[in-house]
Amino acid sequence: MQLAPEVDFHEEEALGRAYDARLMRRLLRYLKPYRLKVAIAVLMLIAASGLDLVGPYLTAVAIDRAIPQRDLNLLAVLAGIYTLTLLLALVLSYAQTLLTTWIGQSVMYDLRTQIFGQLQRLSLRFFDRNPVGRLMTRMTSDVEVLNEMFTSGVVAIFGDVFTLAFIVGIMLTMSWKLALVSFTVLPLVWAAAYWFRKNVRRSYREIRVKLAKINSFLQERISGMSVVQLFGREQNELDKFKAINADHLHAHLRSIHYYAIFWPLIELVAAIAVALVLWYGGLNVLEGTVTVGVVAAFLQYVRRFYRPIQDLSEKFNILQSAMASSERIFRLLDMEPTVPEPQQPSQLPTPLRGEIEFRDVWFAYNKAARRDDGEPPDWVLKGVSFKAAPGERLAVVGHTGAGKTTLINLLMRFYDVQKGAILLDGIDIREFPQHDLRRAIKLVLQDVYLFSGSASFNIRLGNEEITEEDMVAAAQRVGADRFIRRLPSGYDQALGERGSSLSVGERQLLSFARALAFDPRILILDEATSSVDSEIEAQIQAALEELMRGRTSLVIAHRLSTVQNADRIIVMHHGEVVEMGTHAQLLDKGALYARLYEYQFVGEGAA
Repeated sequence: MQLAPEVDFHEEEALGRAYDARLMRRLLRYLKPYRLKVAIAVLMLIAASGLDLVGPYLTAVAIDRAIPQRDLNLLAVLAGIYTLTLLLALVLSYAQTLLTTWIGQSVMYDLRTQIFGQLQRLSLRFFDRNPVGRLMTRMTSDVEVLNEMFTSGVVAIFGDVFTLAFIVGIMLTMSWKLALVSFTVLPLVWAAAYWFRKNVRRSYREIRVKLAKINSFLQERISGMSVVQLFGREQNELDKFKAINADHLHAHLRSIHYYAIFWPLIELVAAIAVALVLWYGGLNVLEGTVTVGVVAAFLQYVRRFYRPIQDLSEKFNILQSAMASSERIFRLLDMEPTVPEPQQPSQLPTPLRGEIEFRDVWFAYNKAARRDDGEPPDWVLKGVSFKAAPGERLAVVGHTGAGKTTLINLLMRFYDVQKGAILLDGIDIREFPQHDLRRAIKLVLQDVYLFSGSASFNIRLGNEEITEEDMVAAAQRVGADRFIRRLPSGYDQALGERGSSLSVGERQLLSFARALAFDPRILILDEATSSVDSEIEAQIQAALEELMRGRTSLVIAHRLSTVQNADRIIVMHHGEVVEMGTHAQLLDKGALYARLYEYQFVGEGAA
């Protein structure tokens, strides 16, 4: 059994440059609302870095002046200043950490809100081509990486750079010869840092690819767990997950391997620098050109000099991770809906009569009038034309793949037609804002989607314009009120994920109550009774009668028993309208509809 096509949806995880000035400028715009707090955080970090370097200088003064002169007062003052600088550095570091964390979390909030808003703008075609696991990675892991950059990267880099600048300046001031000797190992540091950055970047790229695959695999398998268990494929899927998880583990271990080499290597270089300071500084002390205090201070400064170099290498890793994540996030944010809003939108007619017309509509899911390979498109609809009068009940029947559901997708503007037009009260629907169009049309699907909230929320969907009385009245009219009131908490009862605590029929009745509460002028039913058993079908049919009363209704159905009372029936075959008429007229005609009817009823009766 193959649950998913063997297509690598994660190729986009391949990363670009480690640093991109254009991306960085765009990222820094998210700090603009917090620029004052960022400036304060940077100043606190610089001050803390400067205070941290006072200690070695005070040590030199103590060794060269206070101790030889037995000046206890000076020694006490130096010790007091040293303690005070440590306390001030501690307080500044604490405040700066709180502030930068707050800034990072605020930027994360803004960015996630923007991404979610963008996802709601994008057309259905985008979600057809992008796994949910990948989109979840954008909202979670990628945004978290940017948070790390804003809290531990951008601001902290200033601290490291200023620390290095302060140390270099102090060391050159105290003894430029000794400073140059201690800097002779810097080529080794840069070589190690280059090797580390190159390899860690590659391992990070692998980690991101594996993580996205894990998210996508988990989302798909958990959503389809009933299929996995039904066909007894638990062990097979577990083996697949072990392989993906092992790839992720090995990618992480390779990253750890590079860290395990780099950090000790920098420590070794720092130890060599200390040895050089002891050797050359000792010679200078013996010659009387430098003091013991200066050498002691240099030993501390050398140790502190290589700490920010290590940090900067780590910050490079954070920076390149942020570049990769921001590139993916901005690619998502820059996408335009394939179904655009009208540039000069028209208002829906008031009152809306509800007349629907399909006028010579052609549509193919492979998007263009010509495919990239030069072949003609795979037309799903071919010159479809019909009109539903206001208040008319129009049924659409046909074999699977005839194009019935595509009619709905086009009417709701989940996709746009390639040829022809769809009119609402005589106006092309492409001239209406999508939000207004969809408010006038309500769709009830075979596979009802319920949220994990209460029954009340699933009927009103948070719309405060629908009062408690309107909600209960809608539930009563379709027969949902009876089972809702039997729930332990009634309308406040949490229904579980996708309404798992309800039966199929109850979920369907709840969806009818939702559609009725929103009071649409046009109602679309897509196989709304095909999943319910015959025992509850009568109740569902009664609810449908109430739901469709006074509305233009478009009913998509396989079971012909549900459409016999329609005002007209459209029969589709291979994307074309082949018959149209009432149930009796189509039976008398003896064509495709009559054969479908005979197959469903006469054949079943004979069986």
